Amino acid sequence: MSKIINVRNAVIKFLKENIKTTEVTVIRVEKSGDIWKTVAEVYEDDSFLKSMNLPPKKIRLFYAVAVDSEMEVLSFTRMSNYDDTENEND
Repeated sequence: MSKIINVRNAVIKFLKENIKTTEVTVIRVEKSGDIWKTVAEVYEDDSFLKSMNLPPKKIRLFYAVAVDSEMEVLSFTRMSNYDDTENEND
């Protein structure tokens, strides 16, 4: 199996286990040295609506996840937004 597919699968598995969601899509994978940098789109229940006991609604969030060559997650963080315009091909 391709290394990039292994990275994608590791990120999806990690986020599903730690964010408690079933909807994860890896939308960016980039290798920098020995580290794989990824961005994943995740749909989570809106915590504000949940706290107010209102009907649940899914919101789209983005997470940056760094993975090493052994498929170990080194870091992850929720991004405030995601703009992929710098990666568009001309």
